[in-house]
This record gives sequence, C-alpha cells and structure tokens, in this order.
Amino acid sequence: MKIKVILLAAAVILSACGKQTKQESTVHSVITVNPQPTDGNSSQSFAGIIEEGGEISVGFKTAGQINGIFVKEGDYVKQGQLIATLDDNDYRLGLDAAQIQYNQLKQETDRIKQLYVKNSVSGNDYDKAIAGLKQAEINLESNKNKVAYTKLYAPTSGYVQSVNFERSEMVNAGTPVITLLDTKQMEVVINIPSSLYVRKEQMKSFSCTGAFAQSESVKLNLISITPKADNNQLYRMRLTFPSGFKKATAGMNVNVSINMDDKSDMGNVTLPMGSVFEYKGKTYVWVVNTNDSTVTRKEVVTLGTADNGNLIISSGVTSSQSVVKAGVNVLQQGEKVKIISRPAATNAGGLL
Repeated sequence: MKIKVILLAAAVILSACGKQTKQESTVHSVITVNPQPTDGNSSQSFAGIIEEGGEISVGFKTAGQINGIFVKEGDYVKQGQLIATLDDNDYRLGLDAAQIQYNQLKQETDRIKQLYVKNSVSGNDYDKAIAGLKQAEINLESNKNKVAYTKLYAPTSGYVQSVNFERSEMVNAGTPVITLLDTKQMEVVINIPSSLYVRKEQMKSFSCTGAFAQSESVKLNLISITPKADNNQLYRMRLTFPSGFKKATAGMNVNVSINMDDKSDMGNVTLPMGSVFEYKGKTYVWVVNTNDSTVTRKEVVTLGTADNGNLIISSGVTSSQSVVKAGVNVLQQGEKVKIISRPAATNAGGLL
C-alpha cells in the first residue's frame, strides 16, 4: 500500500514538472522596435500594363490603284520607311503637262518683262503675265504633290497591326490602308483610387519594375490623369518611359510606385512590414508592456509605404511604445514574451 502511495505521489510530481517545462517552452522570444516618426515621404504601388503610344491608320493623300504593298502584318517598320505605292502613270502625265505649260508661260513672261522695261507694254499686261505664271507654278507644284502622294511612308516607327488592302485594289484619298502600332514611345497605364487622385498635387516621382528590369526600377514621367472616374471609381493614369528606353514591349505587366511628398503626414510613424498583421478584417500590431513583458493587440491605421519600404501608421501607436518586429502570427493576447536585443545566430533576419 505504501509503495502505491509513493508511486502516485511521484507521478503527480513528474506531471507537474512536465507541465511547468511545457509552459516555459511556449514563451516566445521577440525583437521589438520603436515606431519611427515620418518625414512626409511615402510611396504606393499599383499593378500596370505597358501599351503602345497609339494606333495610327495610314492612308494615301490621293486616290488611285495600289501598285505595291511592301509590308505584312507583324512587320516592324521605321519612321520614313516606304510601305506602299499607287500607280502614278496618270499623275506623271498631269505633271508633264503642267511642266510644259509652266515653261511656256515662263518664257512669255520673260519677254513681256523686257518689253515692260522698255515701256512697250502696259503695266496691266505685265501684271496679268505675272499672275498667269504664278498660277501655272501653283498648278505645277500641285501635280508634283500628287505624284509624291502615290508613295506611302511610315509616319512613325512601330509594328504593322493590319494590312487592309491588296495590290491592284482601288482606294480613295484618306482610306486607311495600313494600321500601325506606334511603339516610338511606350506608355504605362495604371488605375488609381479616388483617395489618391485628390492628392495628385503631392505626387513627387514615379518608377516601375518589370520583366525588363527586375533588379532595378525605371523612372517614369507622368503624361496625364483622366479627370473622370470609371464605374469602379478609378482614375486612369498614363506614364511614359525616358527617351531612348527600348526594353519595354506592349502587353508587359509592371509594378508602378508613386512617391508622395505630403507634409501633412508629419507626425505619423513607420514600422517594418512584418510587424503588422490582420485579425478579423482589421490591421493590428503587438505592443509590449514593459512592466510585465506581455503583449497587447493594438489596432492601427496604415497610409501606404514610406520610401524605405516601411509602413506608415497614422494612429494606434506612438514612437514611445515597443512593438513586436516579427513573428507576430504566433503570439496570443496577453501572452508573456521574452525580449531579446538581437536575433540569435539560428534566427536569421529576426523572424522568430
């Protein structure tokens, strides 16, 4: 009987020790950080897409029969490249006739001018001769233009999207014969919310990253922001790459960063991204009570990211409080933690 009592007491003692050891093993070690005051700079990121500068429908300035088309869909053409021609036989005949008429009037006008100098013809006859020569000169230039208009050149560099006619077909002046995608200046398109649109005057700079430059961001220049929101209350923003940038192609996805300069952000604080977590649809941080080393869940309001990548916090914490820097998802309300000054050698990055 005594042996059973002794064994039972030993079991109770071992059980208590085991619970104490287990409880002590669940105390999490954390690294804390103090929220840092902001300097008024922040950034926000948006998904965007690269688009060509626009579609250009190219047509002849005069009517005629197509004599040749020298490109096909998908071809890349350079600005000034010959892409199509019209049959110019009739136009050249008209040019020859206009040239003959001009030469004849030119000779007659030269003779009248000599007679006018000698007072052999009246000033009225001389003025009529000059006017006739001018009219013939205009007619000559018009026919020269008609011949020139039978050649169609690419107005900009880009890709041929469509060829709308074939050789020997008749076209009118201005009829779109070829459609080009203008790639001379590629554009980046994003949609921004109304909350950012009303702060457009505070936008300081723009940049993007993508498959063409994953290791570095490329600066962008603002072209325009559509002043009317779409059905989703989003405003269309168009940006362009620096002159000479050739790595981007239409259809590429990019990530655009908008750097803000808002002095009204002064007084806010920033925290590392890993210190913030979601709980029941709201944003929180863990604040450490320095008296008993317990953590308290505090709701915060974020305003985007600062230039250094940290989150901007407008309310919920102050710079005098200690906030858990990382490992926030393993903590519980009121849990006691062990504060360490630096990450252990086996805890690279201080994530545990």
